[in-house]
Amino acid sequence: MKKGKLIVFSAPSGSGKTTIVRHLLGQSDLNLEFSISAASRESRGEETNGKDYYFISTEEFKKHIKNEDFLEWEEVYRDNFYGTLKSEVERIWALGKNVIFDIDVAGGLRIKSKFPNETLAVFVKPPSIDELKIRLKKRSTESDDKINMRIAKASVELATAPQFDVVIKNYDLQVALEEAHQLVKDFIS
Repeated sequence: MKKGKLIVFSAPSGSGKTTIVRHLLGQSDLNLEFSISAASRESRGEETNGKDYYFISTEEFKKHIKNEDFLEWEEVYRDNFYGTLKSEVERIWALGKNVIFDIDVAGGLRIKSKFPNETLAVFVKPPSIDELKIRLKKRSTESDDKINMRIAKASVELATAPQFDVVIKNYDLQVALEEAHQLVKDFIS
């Protein structure tokens, strides 16, 4: 099986990484396929198993950990796991495509450390913590407590930016989209 490239996008919540990843998936010249993460939680709202996440039980997740089936995984909260199955990357490579990840900072850096030459690790940086808070509030999807937790985590995540190959400053979305497209295009060619 021919290995494709791994494109990792990581950032604090509200930085715009998901918007950038969705944009890149729509660019046919990049030959990208989205890596679906596994999660040991119930689906929320409109989430679909096999599209948004692979929803599996905590017990099943722990079995996969024991069998070393994950490229990377993390226990985000007690018994609340997220991770990337090796089989997901193999599935995408078998299609002859490059893998794109929308993943947390720790997971992104783990993938980069395991596949240093095949991975482009991109950190998406928001204009400021204050702007991040505004963006998260505009979403109207979480309580103030949850937003404050994300903001506290964001400060820690921002400190990891220098460990990534590239930092995209998402101050202007159109500029960030164009910069991301060119970076990925250069990396895969």
